[in-house]
Amino acid sequence: MGVAVPAPRTSQARILVVDDDPKIVTLVRAYLLRHGYEVVTAGNGREALAVAASAAPDLVVLDLMLPELDGLEVTRQLRARGPIPILMLTARGSVADRVRGLASGADDYLPKPFAPSEMVARVQSILRRVPPADRDRRLRVGDLEIDAERHEVRRAGVPLTLSHVEFLLLMSLAEAGGRVLTRDQLLDAVCGRDAEGVLERSIDVYVGRLRAKLGDRPGQPSYIATVRGVGYRLAPVAE
Repeated sequence: MGVAVPAPRTSQARILVVDDDPKIVTLVRAYLLRHGYEVVTAGNGREALAVAASAAPDLVVLDLMLPELDGLEVTRQLRARGPIPILMLTARGSVADRVRGLASGADDYLPKPFAPSEMVARVQSILRRVPPADRDRRLRVGDLEIDAERHEVRRAGVPLTLSHVEFLLLMSLAEAGGRVLTRDQLLDAVCGRDAEGVLERSIDVYVGRLRAKLGDRPGQPSYIATVRGVGYRLAPVAE
């Protein structure tokens, strides 16, 4: 079997839209095309992974409930390949689905039914948070090595699979040099000007995901410490 070669790129971001409802795919595709994006599509989980491998999208709009492989499994496998941003589509009013989507590694979620204009705004927001390619520096915190240019994190030499939000969160804490960052400051760091209207406590979900991937133990954090009533900081790391 030959190795999939990513399709040639244009100057516009390429979006992969994954949903088993053709009407939703058509609607989302039309709005994204109208805003200048390239769009590729898939109707089930397995097809989504194949298209992602061949098309190398910059972002995935991914339905949670899919045939073949559900959105959670697709997210897991995409994350194993690299830090591609994911906007998860979830059932209307289902808090459990939204939490599952965030916990799986999605960068944001959008409940169905949704306004196409809001979907486009979420896509634009996520893409604005992607670290620029010329951000050429590395940070070291204990056994953590953070490569901003490559968007990679290693712990004791072992690569970690982080979402864009988790990566930006860790970068912000590392750059703070041990200073406490409030939840508002962290939201601003990962959402920028789009932080308005985002629940402040949402940052706790992202911190929880990041801690789990770093291997932090509850009550004895090795990397991220909670400052009650304020926010978070990097914990002192023994050299």
